Amino acid sequence: MDRDRFGWRGAAFDAALTLALLAIGLIGTGPAGANEGVGTGRATYPLVVVAALALAVRRRWPLVTLAVVTAATTAYLMFGYPYGPILLSFVVAVYTVVAYRPARAAAVACGAALAVLLVHVFVGVRPPGLLGLMPAVAWVAVPFAVGTTVRLIRESAARDRVDEARRLADAERLRVAREVHDVVGHGLAAIHMQAEIALHLLARKPEQAEAALTAISRTSKEALDELRVTLTVVRRDEAADERSPAPGLAQLPQLRERLAGAGVPVTVEVDGEPRPLPVAVDLAAYRVVQEALTNVLRHAGPATAGVRLRYAPAEVAIEVTDTGRGAAAGPARTGGYGLAGMRERVTALGGSFAAGPAAAGGFRVYATLPLEEAT
Repeated sequence: MDRDRFGWRGAAFDAALTLALLAIGLIGTGPAGANEGVGTGRATYPLVVVAALALAVRRRWPLVTLAVVTAATTAYLMFGYPYGPILLSFVVAVYTVVAYRPARAAAVACGAALAVLLVHVFVGVRPPGLLGLMPAVAWVAVPFAVGTTVRLIRESAARDRVDEARRLADAERLRVAREVHDVVGHGLAAIHMQAEIALHLLARKPEQAEAALTAISRTSKEALDELRVTLTVVRRDEAADERSPAPGLAQLPQLRERLAGAGVPVTVEVDGEPRPLPVAVDLAAYRVVQEALTNVLRHAGPATAGVRLRYAPAEVAIEVTDTGRGAAAGPARTGGYGLAGMRERVTALGGSFAAGPAAAGGFRVYATLPLEEAT
């Protein structure tokens, strides 16, 4: 049991409950006796007070509380005093043990309390005999059932919170993994292509090989900078570098230059009036373009690519086409992690995504991202 779970509010509630049961016991015991035709004695009210005051620490020491209340209640009944408000204190003590202690320990404690309580059925000033068995069992069974239900509901809610926290953590890890995949995958694909060019030209045209090596240096630096910005998400103890902007469509010119340096000419067309987009939409749109162009670099062979952005009042549409091999590049082109990652990004924002061979040859990636739902 987490004894500090309820803090000062729990302590205040228990204090109020104790005072309420104490008042009920002091005021209601006499009338209860008169109603049953049973008188009270010198020990009546001291036992009522002890049983009520023990509840002040019921959540801190539930087993001790149950033991004290059971002893006071049993003594009260053995003296032949009337069935009265003291039984409310006993019911609350049983409920507390069941609600805040492990099931096995609670069952043992309540069984022991019932056995002690049943002593008054056969021993005492005015034992009720077998007729007293049923009420005595009910005073334990009913709060036991209620406490068990409350504990199960609480445990279920705790499991739900843990599952939700785990789900959020998994979603965050997946998001970071997708970001790293897009950044590293694009950077390495561009570096690989530029390295191939450099190796091909090194012996015959070293000056052009030097240009390819320079492009490799620039591309690797840009990829590392973008990766550093991405990883600040999982390194919350370090402030993000404000000089490194978050990836977005504003970086499309640099992306086009990087692809051109790797041997893939890219044209960009914009329909509509460009405007600032919500951060999530801007990032998703950029990643779709980036990953689609990375696939062109990896799978299309000698090809050119075209990027078309369409700004509409309620959405932004992205289309990336190429003149390469299309689906003939194999499963990596049509069913790889890159396409799945793009689809997840887009659908998570309520958009639509399609990818496949273009009608005029090559490959086509098309996505729409709503603006209203993302704001």
